[in-house]
Amino acid sequence: MIELAVYNTLGKQIDSINVNEVVLGGHIRHALLKQAIVMYHANKRVGTAATKSRGMVEGSSRKIFRQKGTGMARAGTVRTGKRVGGGVAFAKVPRDFSQRMPRRQRQLARDSAVLAKLLANNVVVVDGLKFEKPRTRDFAGVLKNLKIERSCLVATGSYDENVYKSARNVQKVSVLAVSELNAADICRHHKVLFTKDAFVSFLDRNTQDN
Repeated sequence: MIELAVYNTLGKQIDSINVNEVVLGGHIRHALLKQAIVMYHANKRVGTAATKSRGMVEGSSRKIFRQKGTGMARAGTVRTGKRVGGGVAFAKVPRDFSQRMPRRQRQLARDSAVLAKLLANNVVVVDGLKFEKPRTRDFAGVLKNLKIERSCLVATGSYDENVYKSARNVQKVSVLAVSELNAADICRHHKVLFTKDAFVSFLDRNTQDN
């Protein structure tokens, strides 16, 4: 059982939450976690790089000059890859780099990522994040009070426009609804900041799935 402190926006502990590791899979599945991260990175690749092969460039297919007797190195067509303006020997073609994982495996990888952050004391729970209007200074002040100095992923119960706009100008900070959490985004940030209601709903959803 992991005891996790709950802070207010001033950085003072006001409550605590007990987290059972079994809800998050019981242990970190390193192989599954790596597979998920590789998949998310691969799915970001566009795969539109392309170059012209010998058959795609303009030029005659006839031999430039005879094979022997010229005193120069033998040469084929002007479209050969050895000449300026010629085609590429092994031309790049558009390709699909995307990968897939079953939904259950993606969930297990996400839970392993959260569990790894918990065991490393890199999960912070705040009682709530409410801003009357978007203000970067206020959000940066909350991070300072919570002693979050490096990259941070903020997980909220649902999309909050004021929170999103307050955080978007802070370097290395991302905001996601708890339903959109994935292993790649969790591992990409040093800290994960949950609102209390988001963290409770995250654990409840995992309990129902199990």
